[in-house]
Order: sequence, then C-alpha cells, then structure tokens
Amino acid sequence: MSNPFITVTVKLFAAYQEAYGVSELVLEFPQDTPVVAVRDRLIAEHPQLAQWRDVTRFGINLQFVEPDAILLDGDEVVLIPPVSGG
Repeated sequence: MSNPFITVTVKLFAAYQEAYGVSELVLEFPQDTPVVAVRDRLIAEHPQLAQWRDVTRFGINLQFVEPDAILLDGDEVVLIPPVSGG
C-alpha cells in the first residue's frame, strides 16, 4: 500500500525566511495537494505572513507554476514573495 503522504522541501525567501528563521523546511502533505496549500500552511503557522497571501508566486523544481499545480513526493517548492525595492 502506498504512503498517503508526500514529503516536499520548501525553500524560504524574504518575509517567509524571516518568519521561520530558516532557509528551508521539509513538510508532509496528503497526496494530490496543490502547491497553494504550502503557502496557506505557512500563513496559518505565522499569521503575520498573511499580507503576502495574494502576491506570492510559486515554483516547483525551478519552474514557475500556477497555485493549483499538484505536488509530488520529493518536489522542491519555492514561495516567492515580492521583493521590495529601494
């Protein structure tokens, strides 16, 4: 019987990295989880990140993807908040 969960590595940048104090997390999710669920979980754990909810872009394995892209076991996920200039 296959494992109903997948493990992904999440690379953190900017505000996400500041909130967690680390550059990378390894998280477990149910199979067929969309990448947007990674962002929502991080915001649930660190509500101050909610301001980035609507402007965060998503990458899986160095490719930009839509929020509904389905995660696979072993994927590397990147959450990319806007970079403030100036």
